Parts: sequence; C-alpha cells; structure tokens
Amino acid sequence: MSLPDARNSAGPVRVAARLAFLASLALASACTVRPLYSDGPVSAGVEAGTATQLASINIKPINTRYGQEVRNHLIFMFNGGAGQQATAPYTMDLAVAALTEASLLAEVTSKDDEPTAGAVTLTGTYVITDVKTGKRIAAGKRNVSASFDRPRQEFARMRAERDAENRAARELAELLRLAIAQDMSRG
Repeated sequence: MSLPDARNSAGPVRVAARLAFLASLALASACTVRPLYSDGPVSAGVEAGTATQLASINIKPINTRYGQEVRNHLIFMFNGGAGQQATAPYTMDLAVAALTEASLLAEVTSKDDEPTAGAVTLTGTYVITDVKTGKRIAAGKRNVSASFDRPRQEFARMRAERDAENRAARELAELLRLAIAQDMSRG
C-alpha cells in the first residue's frame, strides 16, 4: 500500500488559493477611501472638500440660551472661526430642546451638603435646505446627555446645571457637525 503523492493533490488547492487571493486584491484595489474632512479633491472634476460645503451653510437664529450655544459652536466649526457668509447657498433650521432630570434622589437628614445627581439631555434637530430651489438637502436628529451634581445650595445647583448645559451644547455641536458633514459628502 502506498499513499498518494501529496504534491499532486495539493497543487490544484494552491492554485485556487492563489487565484482567490489575486481576486480579493483586485476587489480591494477598486475601493476608494478618503478622509471625511479632506479639503482637496479626490480626482479632477470632483467637488472640493467637506469644509467648503460646511462653510456654505447659514444657520438660522434660535431663541433659547442652550440653543444659541449650539448654534455659536456650529458657526465657529463650520467657518473656522469666521462668521457666516452673507449669502450662502444653504440654510439650516436648527431646533434644540433640553430636558433636565434627577438621576439620583438621596434624602439627606444630616446638615452635610451631600449632592444628588442630575442629567441634562439636549436634543438637536436640523433641516438643511437649498436656498434657490427650496429642496431639502439633509435632515437629522442627535442627542447628548451631561450629568451634574445637585448640591443643596441653590446658586451652586443652578451653576452646575448651566455648566452641564454648556458641556452638552459643545458635544451636541460636534455630533451635529459630523452628521451634517456626512450628509453633505453624500451629496
């Protein structure tokens, strides 16, 4: 009894494996990857980067303090520290809602100022429209939560809540910028 020659039976398997590897390389080479925030064009004829598109959006005024915080951060991030354009091709309607909740209710019987916990949740909804056509370009909704301590002292509690609103506004603006950049890069 003799065993079959291992070289002869492994030959077709090796050839098939090599062909599969070459086919996967060909598929992978067809993929294009580009950074989301790139300013340069991918190739000739392709529109300039996302930063230019973000700078072409005017954000409409908003009435609440925390909404104004989000709007100001977005304007700063969209325009690199400059103000909005006088005439931009896109406008953005921004609505920001806040919800303050008590995360922990601890009954304190001593004279110690033991804090309880709270959380501020900001929800931002946006709609981007083309000024010329009135066509809706993008829409989305994001929310962010920030926690804070609630001491017995009223001013300290109000200040902690406002600081949490400010932190949530910064984070919400960052999330909205990323979502809008993704929407605008898709076309």
